[in-house]
Amino acid sequence: MSMVLELTQELVRRPSVTPNDEGCQAFIAAYLEPFGFNVEWFNRGCVTNILLSHGDPMSGPTVLMLGHTDVVPVGDESAWSHPPFAAQIHDGLLYGRGTADMKGGVAAMVIALRRLVEEYPDHPGCLQLLLTSDEEGPATDGTCVVADVFKEQGRIPEFCLVGEPTSNKVLGDMVRVGRRGSINARLIIEGEQGHTAFGHLVENPAHKIAEFLSVVTRLRWDEGDEFFPATSLQVSALQAGGIATNVTPARAEARFNLRNGPVSPQADLRQRIESILTDLHITDYQLDWNVSAEPFYTPQGELTVAIEESVLSILGYSPEMNTGGGTSDGRFIAPLGTEVAELGLLNHSIHKVNEHAAVADLDLLMAVYFDILRRLLKP
Repeated sequence: MSMVLELTQELVRRPSVTPNDEGCQAFIAAYLEPFGFNVEWFNRGCVTNILLSHGDPMSGPTVLMLGHTDVVPVGDESAWSHPPFAAQIHDGLLYGRGTADMKGGVAAMVIALRRLVEEYPDHPGCLQLLLTSDEEGPATDGTCVVADVFKEQGRIPEFCLVGEPTSNKVLGDMVRVGRRGSINARLIIEGEQGHTAFGHLVENPAHKIAEFLSVVTRLRWDEGDEFFPATSLQVSALQAGGIATNVTPARAEARFNLRNGPVSPQADLRQRIESILTDLHITDYQLDWNVSAEPFYTPQGELTVAIEESVLSILGYSPEMNTGGGTSDGRFIAPLGTEVAELGLLNHSIHKVNEHAAVADLDLLMAVYFDILRRLLKP
C-alpha cells in the first residue's frame, strides 16, 4: 500500500466535521516531526491551526502548502453505499467524506514534503504546510488568523500552493490561479399585514421583493474581464408570510449571493443594489451586506510556470488556468503579495453522497506536488 493512500485513509477515518479536527493535525505533526519539521500551533476557540516548517527562509524562497482537515457533514448516511468514515476502496476508488475535499490532497502534500526533505535534506529556502479546521465553516478562526501573524511578523511566503480539488475530468487538467469574490446579502422589506381581499388597504412586501428579485436576477452586472467571468447573482433563500392563505405578510426576506470579479468591486455592487431599490420606490427595508471574500488573481510567474511544467512532465498535458469555482483559503494569503495557485484532485463528488477519489490519482498528485516543490526551491 502506498504511503499516500495509507495516510489518506487514516485521515478520512477521523470524522472531522467542521470545525472539529479529530486529531488529524496532531497525527500529521507526529508524522513529520521526525523529518525535522518545526511545529507551531495557532488555535483559536474550537478551531485547530497548525504550521509545519522545514528549512531556512533566509536561504531561499518560502513555499507554503495550504490545506484543511475539516469536512462538511455527511448528510443522510443511509444514502451512502460505503460508510462515510470507513475509507473503503471499491473498483479503484477510495470512498469517504473528505477524500477529495481535501484529505487526499493533504496526504499527497505531506508525503511530497517528506520525500523532498529526505532527498534534499539541505535544500535552500523554507518548506511550510499550513492546515486549518475552519475552511468549510465560517473561516473566521482559521487561515486568516495565521495570515495576520505572517503579516505582523514579516513572514511572507513567496509562493502558496493550495490543495483544493480543482481537477475537472482528469487529474491536473484545471488549475485555479485566482478566485471570484463572494458577497452574502440579506434584504428585508417591511409592509403591512392585511386581508388578501383588500389589497388596496395593505402594503404587500412579497410583491415588492418579487419585483426586486425579478430585476436583479435578470441584470447583466458586467462582462467580466480577461481573467474573470461576469459577476453573477443567485437567490439562496426567500421567505414571506405563511400565517394563513387570506393574510398578506408583514415582511418579506430574501438572501442572495454575488460572485464578483475586480471589474465590479463590492462597494459598487452595493450601491447598484441600493439604487435599484430606490428606483422601485422601496424605502422601508434593511440590507445586510457581508463580504466573505474579495477576488484575487495571480498572473503568470514562477509558481504557475512550475505547475504547468510539472503537470506536463508527470501527467503529459498542459492544465487550463482559470478563476472558476467557489472561494478558498487562498483568499487570505494572496493579499500578502504571495503568488497563489490551486491544484488538487477531481472535484465532481465533493460535498456529495459517496464522495470519492481515484486511488491511482493520490500517488500521481504527490508526484506532481514533489516536482513543483523541486522546481521552486531548485535544490
